[in-house]
Amino acid sequence: MSARVRLSPSVLLVLLVLVATGCGRCGFQADPGLKIVVPAMPSTLDWSHSDPTSWANYPVMLVTQRGLTTLAPDNSVRPGLARAWERERTPEGHEVYTFHLREDVRWSDGVTPLTAQDFVLGWHRALQGRERGEMSDLRGAEEVLALQERGAPAEALQAALARTGVEALDAHTLRVTLSQPRGYFLARLANVYLFFPTPSAVLAGRSEEAVRDYFDRPRDGHPLALGPYRVEAWDRAGERVRLVYNPHSAFPPPLGPGERVAPVLTLLKSEVGPALYERGRVAFVFVDSAVALRGPAPGDLEREPLLSTYFLVFNTEKPPLDRPEVRRAFSRALDREALMAGLLPEARPSHVLLPPELPGAATPEEAARLPHYEPERARAALASVPGLDRPLRLVYRSGDSFVPEAAIAERLAAQLARVGVQVTLDARSDFSAEVARRTAAGPRAYDVYLRRLGADYAHPNTFFTLFEKNGLHQTGWETQGGGEPMARFEALLERADAEPDLARARALYAQAQALLLDEMAIIAPLYHPDRYFRARAFLHGVDVDPFNFLSLRELRVDATLAEDR
Repeated sequence: MSARVRLSPSVLLVLLVLVATGCGRCGFQADPGLKIVVPAMPSTLDWSHSDPTSWANYPVMLVTQRGLTTLAPDNSVRPGLARAWERERTPEGHEVYTFHLREDVRWSDGVTPLTAQDFVLGWHRALQGRERGEMSDLRGAEEVLALQERGAPAEALQAALARTGVEALDAHTLRVTLSQPRGYFLARLANVYLFFPTPSAVLAGRSEEAVRDYFDRPRDGHPLALGPYRVEAWDRAGERVRLVYNPHSAFPPPLGPGERVAPVLTLLKSEVGPALYERGRVAFVFVDSAVALRGPAPGDLEREPLLSTYFLVFNTEKPPLDRPEVRRAFSRALDREALMAGLLPEARPSHVLLPPELPGAATPEEAARLPHYEPERARAALASVPGLDRPLRLVYRSGDSFVPEAAIAERLAAQLARVGVQVTLDARSDFSAEVARRTAAGPRAYDVYLRRLGADYAHPNTFFTLFEKNGLHQTGWETQGGGEPMARFEALLERADAEPDLARARALYAQAQALLLDEMAIIAPLYHPDRYFRARAFLHGVDVDPFNFLSLRELRVDATLAEDR
């Protein structure tokens, strides 16, 4: 017979508090240091191998590691782990970069120096990882990728890796050879973490199983880091990563008067992050509810403009949208200012693809020539178009996010109705599958859909690759004009990517943007999204970078405002 245990009121109260705030799926547990809620936990700590869900890994990778280059506040390229570099072309048409590494950089053990071999090993591993196609600009990368596709013997693969365009000339000089000139390469090095170095002195000669264990089970100060923090623990079940300050980093936070570093950071995933923030349990949380953003703004709400564009996409294979003049008329029917009014605390309506903060964006004169709000012109162009007697189906993602998709879709339908176009709305949880779905007759089933495109690096190229022949644009525009417009578009990009003169490259990208938005009118840009978050007043330097990733590189604590955290 079991005994019945009676608990005192004080013990019951403690248990209730633990249930309400404690473990479980909310993600809050007793733990020292600052707690920061992130949308997702990393899927790996191995920055060389990565995986298709790499976006979830960036907050940890960016605060623990560094690239050869970095970005200035205006998104221009600046020195990072490389203090300087030279760039030249070979007679064979290759592009060669010679990087001179900083000699004062040590890994987080305080002893192991950064060397050029750290990049050689890291990039060789990246060429064998789950996103190895990202390294395809390296000379010799195509051979390595082809060998892996064929399942070639390890000896052949290693020999091919040794021939790729990354080599250590000495301990602090790295030579990188690209198969052809690529103007975006330096920008990619700044934050695409596959290009970060790995501690070759620790990993060289280890088996693949031992390397996986090194990254999967943080312990004894490893994995080594270069940034201001290193990973001390990774609790997959509890969905939290514990970071500790790295006093050996060559990139410490820029402390001002009364500021100190935070010795411990815990990144956690929680389904009730905003509630934990309101209760003072966490120090930072994203505001990812467009509905919440329409209410009164809290005093600690902050906004970060993203290098990102939200736009309307046309099914170019389905009448009546198979005609460029009809698609242009749709773009001219949209009042972007009215579309976004009151939906967010602030908004950046736009009719251009490249955000103005992006190096190489269109000039005001070039932007003025792109389709923009001209309702009378739109109404006249659409008045006699056959096929508009049926409602057009607009597909968008269901669910709440920092983009007010449902409200934008409703307002789009209302604006198009004013020029005689009827639209039905279709919110989809299977959005990607639906926009790719084809009808029995061949064309895709949707008429128009909404999507956001965010930059992966600070260069115009990142906004255009989606619309190339092998891009996931799902528009069918590769069939338009017998494929000639897309071929011309890709030729413009090839010339722009290879052009060393920035002014000439910018002019070529402007032509590509005009072809996409005006001549062929494949999409109609609507606005450049921002990311909103809340942070405690005592936190300085915590931010969201232009690529929509949490940035903790300059995090510090105002000691005059903070408690003992």
